[in-house]
Amino acid sequence: MRRERTFKCDQCDATFKRKDTLNVHIQVVHDGHKKYKCDLCEKAFVTPSVLKSHKKTHTGEKEKICPYCGQKFASNGTLRVHIRSHTGETHLRSVLYRVHITQVCDLSFSLKKMLSRHKLTHNPNRPMAECQQCHKKFTRNDYLKVHMENVHGETES
Repeated sequence: MRRERTFKCDQCDATFKRKDTLNVHIQVVHDGHKKYKCDLCEKAFVTPSVLKSHKKTHTGEKEKICPYCGQKFASNGTLRVHIRSHTGETHLRSVLYRVHITQVCDLSFSLKKMLSRHKLTHNPNRPMAECQQCHKKFTRNDYLKVHMENVHGETES
């Protein structure tokens, strides 16, 4: 088994997979460097990309879309957390713990019921829920329902 290289902060116990992430950690946590300031509030950030992402909280801009249900998010981070609600993955201290693994693809799940639900997606004869407006197909009716609300603005009456 190949051991991943880690970079340890010499000022605390934090470890990182990438050197640049360690450097950002040191600047933010230990040096207090936050030179990119939001012109709409008092917050400041270490990188311009984090500031840009933050500004979306003011504008309400949500361009990251869940591939499972169509729900929209402002950042990749919040989208990743949301996707775990579909896959059953859990995230503890930056380590992904997954127990139940499919034999067909590389996905794995922390809950057996989530694995069973996912296995249905590999069945070519599975019934599909189809959007009558754009003909996009979904593996579950609740994903179609969210799609209808988010994409077409329709709610169930």
